[in-house]
Amino acid sequence: MKRIVFLALMFTYIMTSMSCEAQNKKASKAATTVSNKVEVFYFHYTRRCITCNAVESVTKETIAELYPMQSKNGQITFKSVNLDEKENEALAKKCQSEGQALLFMAKGKRIDLTDKGFMYAKSSPEKLKAEVKKTIDALL
Repeated sequence: MKRIVFLALMFTYIMTSMSCEAQNKKASKAATTVSNKVEVFYFHYTRRCITCNAVESVTKETIAELYPMQSKNGQITFKSVNLDEKENEALAKKCQSEGQALLFMAKGKRIDLTDKGFMYAKSSPEKLKAEVKKTIDALL
């Protein structure tokens, strides 16, 4: 019995160490270029958990639902970026993303909603939706 409990604990430890990690907290720096459009980036790795997928889908759906015209005319863009792909390294560096991140960039500002995204995407998607709306409204 002790052996089964020990193996279960080890399995849990291994799985949590391989699961999603939010981006390290760093001071948000202003983006180097000023733009009139809002760019939303979701940085992720190839191997993703349910919460990672939920952060992307809730954010993407919220933008499409609340800002259909701005999305259509390119004023608000959403881009999912795989950090494991070599061609995305420059964009990740430009956006100052060192790991999974949900970033909103506009008018020289960089707003990081990674923590809130991972906190609310699965358990309270309506709260994430409200945070996305509040952030985009502030940037428009």
